[in-house]
Amino acid sequence: MDLYTETCFECSKVITNKYSTSFSLGIKAFDKRFRYAIYAIYGFVRYADEIVDTFYDYNQAQLISDFRKETFLAIEQGISLNPVLQSFQCVVNQYHIERDLIEAFLHSMEMDLQQTAYNKEGYQMYIYGSAEVVGLMCLNVFCEGDTDLYKKLLPMARSLGAAFQKINFLRDIRSDFEERGRTYFPGVDFTRFTENDKQKIEADIQHDFDNALKGIKQLPGGTKRGVYVAYTYYLQLFKTIRKTPANVILQKRIRVSDVRKSALYLKAILKQKLNAI
Repeated sequence: MDLYTETCFECSKVITNKYSTSFSLGIKAFDKRFRYAIYAIYGFVRYADEIVDTFYDYNQAQLISDFRKETFLAIEQGISLNPVLQSFQCVVNQYHIERDLIEAFLHSMEMDLQQTAYNKEGYQMYIYGSAEVVGLMCLNVFCEGDTDLYKKLLPMARSLGAAFQKINFLRDIRSDFEERGRTYFPGVDFTRFTENDKQKIEADIQHDFDNALKGIKQLPGGTKRGVYVAYTYYLQLFKTIRKTPANVILQKRIRVSDVRKSALYLKAILKQKLNAI
């Protein structure tokens, strides 16, 4: 059983490495005992997102419905023949991750199959389910049963997840709008996306970043460095987006090069070692 479960965690690690260089490097900066758990969470959310964002030639509603059922069955039974769900259920059961967080996440994934535009309430609900709860799942792992610390850091973890997701929305405006017909930001007309629209969104993201950093500084030592690495990557992406005109944002996907990420990684590690965060 140990060999099977280890193999499943390795599958989640492969998924993370294939899909995200940013999060892969961030996870490597965690103490070893935290890495498998975060790989498992990333693999779970990545594959759920893949269903609604990629598998257009298949019955996506049925696929996400089946994924939901298989997820909770795996958690209930403590076993799954799906490697991603096996590693995820191990983490959920070990760290007592609340079912409500998983429900909220899957609901947001299902929203992507039904909604193409959001009002303020729907936008906040989607952000919470698609990103903030993922941060809270990870926070469960980081706190290792310390409920007081979890409650204290909960608002800041939500802010970090929200910042990451909103930056993703800005980065992926073209593909979301043109390919998927989605407009996440409420009240914004992307056929006439202005600098004023962009600046309002950026001010909201900056607020999230400022709040998130307060929480990162209070994380346990074995996790602070990894979260700060991810924060640094997204902050650099955000700075690049802020310098990019609104009309250019609509035309191409902004990214940070792998070379730049490596430099940011080394800088973040050095700052943490010097207790500069």
